[in-house]
Amino acid sequence: MRLGHGRVGLLLMAATLLIMQTPVKAQNINHKLEPYLKSGNLPALSAAVVVRGTVTEFGVVGTRKMGADIPVTIHDKFHLGSDGKAMTATIAAMMIEEGKLKWDSTLEEVFPELKDSMAPGVGKVTLEELLSHTSGMRADDENLMQLLKDSFDVDGDLNDMRYWLLKESVKLPLETKPSTAWKYNNRGYTIAGAMIERVSGKAWDELIVERIFEPFQLTTAGLGTQSTLGKIDAPLGHVIQKDGKVKAYMAGPNADNSLILAPAGCLHLSILDLANWAGWNAGNGMRPPCNIVKAETVEKIHTPVFTIKGDKPARPGTPPNGKYAHGWGWLTVDWAPYPLLYHAGSNGKNLAQIWIDKEKDIAIVMMTNIGGVQADEALRELAKELYLNAVASY
Repeated sequence: MRLGHGRVGLLLMAATLLIMQTPVKAQNINHKLEPYLKSGNLPALSAAVVVRGTVTEFGVVGTRKMGADIPVTIHDKFHLGSDGKAMTATIAAMMIEEGKLKWDSTLEEVFPELKDSMAPGVGKVTLEELLSHTSGMRADDENLMQLLKDSFDVDGDLNDMRYWLLKESVKLPLETKPSTAWKYNNRGYTIAGAMIERVSGKAWDELIVERIFEPFQLTTAGLGTQSTLGKIDAPLGHVIQKDGKVKAYMAGPNADNSLILAPAGCLHLSILDLANWAGWNAGNGMRPPCNIVKAETVEKIHTPVFTIKGDKPARPGTPPNGKYAHGWGWLTVDWAPYPLLYHAGSNGKNLAQIWIDKEKDIAIVMMTNIGGVQADEALRELAKELYLNAVASY
């Protein structure tokens, strides 16, 4: 079959893009990843290290589907999950710099038409409290699950559905006084997304593309499941069932969280694109793209708001004990001399972690296509090895 000049040109451009996305001088660390693939019983594993804005190590091993011989590639898209919360916080910061929002903007200020229907105290909940999980609003409970089921009967786009969820949520009494307690809250991040949508006049889904994906040239980034319906063209998410068997999830309604919750985490991208984003944060936003937000605003996004003191182990993909900022946490580990900027994301079928040493300008990113404690422990051990090696070579 003969290809026209236009088709050939497009193919060449695509090939060039793939070459440009692969770090030429970085060290391939597939050999380092293989042991963790086995110890964590992971279908696939990808990782990258960024030092002073340059990818120094990267690798990807395993298969897109457990039990199948479908090798993953360095450009494969993995689920990002709640690591996308930092992107929502960054978009909120853009709105603040543009004068459309303030950190202390309240729900009743942004949605005055709902003021009379808001439960006592809810109207005074601020954007910052929503972004730091300190709003005191009901979190990921049976009410939220029921609202997500009922949302299928709501007409309109995703922003219309988020506004509906907001309207239903503000009627509920607060569980705690705002800013006095911390509780991981995907509902809260969805409501923060609705605030952003109201003041910008655009859906959050448009804004994440225009304000994050495109400026950072995250060419593999997208919304929803990482694979295409009917295809195994990306690493499928996996769960460990009660009988111990591993089940892979093809793209479909049960493969990811509801897209209404996208401001809280329904994104995917490749490990190299995630390294790009993490490296920018490690450098405090002072490397290109430099026109996203001011460096002092990045510092504000990273600044702790509340200290987490839970008495139970954190669910994989949610922050453990430490301090929480805005879509980022600060975590103390025995292998680093001081707390590291950290976040993880999981929909129960995938897991991603970001570790950042801002003092040394080092970022470590890791992604796997299975959830659970065993996967979480494997990624933490890998983070330790990659961090200590990066520091030793610093």
